[in-house]
Amino acid sequence: MTIEITNAVKCRGVSKVFSQGELAVHALTDIDLDIAAGEFVCLSGSSGSGKTTLLNMIGGLDVATTGEITVAGKRLDKMPMSELADLRLQHIGFVFQAYNLIPVLSARENVEFVMQLQGIEADQRRVNAMEILQQVGLTGMEDRRPAELSGGQQQRVAVARAIVSKPALILADEPTANLDSENSDKLMTLMRELNSQIGTTFIISTHDEGVMAFAKRLIRLHDGRIVSDEAI
Repeated sequence: MTIEITNAVKCRGVSKVFSQGELAVHALTDIDLDIAAGEFVCLSGSSGSGKTTLLNMIGGLDVATTGEITVAGKRLDKMPMSELADLRLQHIGFVFQAYNLIPVLSARENVEFVMQLQGIEADQRRVNAMEILQQVGLTGMEDRRPAELSGGQQQRVAVARAIVSKPALILADEPTANLDSENSDKLMTLMRELNSQIGTTFIISTHDEGVMAFAKRLIRLHDGRIVSDEAI
C-alpha cells in the first residue's frame, strides 16, 4: 500500500562526514530539504557533489552524521534496523546504476523477487509482474535472463521491479549512466509517465543534462551543499 502523506521526504540540518585515515571528508553539509509526495525531482551535480550520498541516506542505506531525515512521516534515525528494513521493503523502490538484477532469474522472476519478500502469493506475483513488464515495453521477454537482454532492457526490468508494488518513493541513482541517448530518453519518458499515472515520488541523482531536462524540480549540489533548487 502506498503511504499518502504531504511530504515524502524531509531533511533538516543533514551532514555526512566520512573518515579517511586522519582526514575528515565532508560529503554533505547542513542540508535542509522538503520533497512533497508525487514530485519528480532530479539531484544534479558533478562527481563528489554529494548527490549519491544524499540519495543513500534518504533510502536508509546510510546514516547521517548529524541532522534528521524523515521519510514517509518517520524519522529514520529513530527507527530500529528491523523497522527500517521493512520501510525499505514495503515503501521504497530502488533503481541502481548497475541494475542489480539476479543473473540466474528471468526478467519476470527478477520483478517478482521483491513481491516474494513481501509475502505476496505466487499467482498474484505473476499477474503483477506480467502487467508491469508489459507496461515497460518488455512483452515477450519475460522469460529471458539478464544476459539475454540489452542494457536498456535490463534497466527497464530494474524499473519494473522497483515500481511493481507501487511504493511511495522511488530512488534512482544515475539510472541512465550505462545507456545510450535513445534508451536514456525512453527510460526517463517511462519514469515520467509512471510518476503521472501512479503518483509515486521519484528522486533521481544524475550529472546528465539530458536527464535533468525531464525533471519537474531540479536541485543542484556542489561540494556537499545545495546551491540551487528550482521548479522546471
